[in-house]
Amino acid sequence: MNALDSDAISDVLAFLPCRTPEQWFEQAVDNIPALLVDHANCEKKAAGTALSLMFRYVDRSILLPQLSRLAREELTHFEQVHRVMQSHGVEYVHLSSSRYAAGLRKLVSTAEPQRLVDMLLTGAIVEARSCERFFGLVAVLPGDLAEFYARLLESEARHFRGYFGLAQDYAREATDQLLPARLAAMLEAEERLICAPDKEFRFHSGPLERRARS
Repeated sequence: MNALDSDAISDVLAFLPCRTPEQWFEQAVDNIPALLVDHANCEKKAAGTALSLMFRYVDRSILLPQLSRLAREELTHFEQVHRVMQSHGVEYVHLSSSRYAAGLRKLVSTAEPQRLVDMLLTGAIVEARSCERFFGLVAVLPGDLAEFYARLLESEARHFRGYFGLAQDYAREATDQLLPARLAAMLEAEERLICAPDKEFRFHSGPLERRARS
């Protein structure tokens, strides 16, 4: 997809069910303000998700320090995206959320311990997809933006591995469902969300419907 060494995210690319459609990357070039604003929102939401899990699962001694570090990094990424927005004259305006995260959350169990495993799997999928999109954006965005997304690759891949490792650790408690079956169902849903046409361009949207370009 680009000239970067894909070894840095080879596990991410192997994990995901599909690549982002090339049409989405083409449209990203025409929707840079929306890309940056929604990316900033995603970083805030990612930090919030990590903190929410820390508050909910206070007895999980392995989970707490990992998610504490992750939340700090997500907020740092938010600050970095915000600085990039300012340098490009992009106003931080309200944007509606994409269907992506909500579509994945629909599959999360309401019963423990499966709920925790599902939340961690969802986190792994979101981080993996973000990393894959960072990887692809490097090839299509102008110089300083391409460099910015290249710098985020390593930490985003680390976040994916962290979430997936925690899901594997805690899956042993979820006796009602096997982790591979849960993961397969979520990845199937994720592929539909990533590939189906969308009406609005967002960081985790599908490609825009042709008549909805903006």
